[in-house]
Amino acid sequence: MPALSVNHVSVHATDLEQSTRFYVELFGMTPIPTPNFGFPVRWLSAGAQQLHLFVRDGAIAPPYHHLGLNVEDFEAVYRRIHAGSLADGEAFHARLYELPGGAVQMYIRDPAGNLVEIDWPSVDTLSPEITREITRLADIQPQRGENLRATLYHSA
Repeated sequence: MPALSVNHVSVHATDLEQSTRFYVELFGMTPIPTPNFGFPVRWLSAGAQQLHLFVRDGAIAPPYHHLGLNVEDFEAVYRRIHAGSLADGEAFHARLYELPGGAVQMYIRDPAGNLVEIDWPSVDTLSPEITREITRLADIQPQRGENLRATLYHSA
């Protein structure tokens, strides 16, 4: 039986309210009714998918595991991120990448330290202010054959 889509991703929060504000204010997610699990949990709607935040003793953010988010306005998110110094340039060599095929990825950390990737389908639609800061993945890692056919965006 093939999977149809990703329903949700769960990430830990050290402060549930702070993490909720982060995802609501930066990405426009909406809190939705959440069952009582016996520990703090908050579900957020992100389009047709959900992000689940939870607080558990001993939970820590893995350094490289991440969730990738599509956004309506990459440049607006970029400006907000740079105003708050949230960018992460260490997890994957750079904070802004251009992938083969022209898609763009930007990396940040949420209040609990979870790595968040913000995705955009085309470098060609971004302003020079942003494109001059982008590192082409091909400039730091060789891209050949199948690598060059890779695409972050595909038809369902």
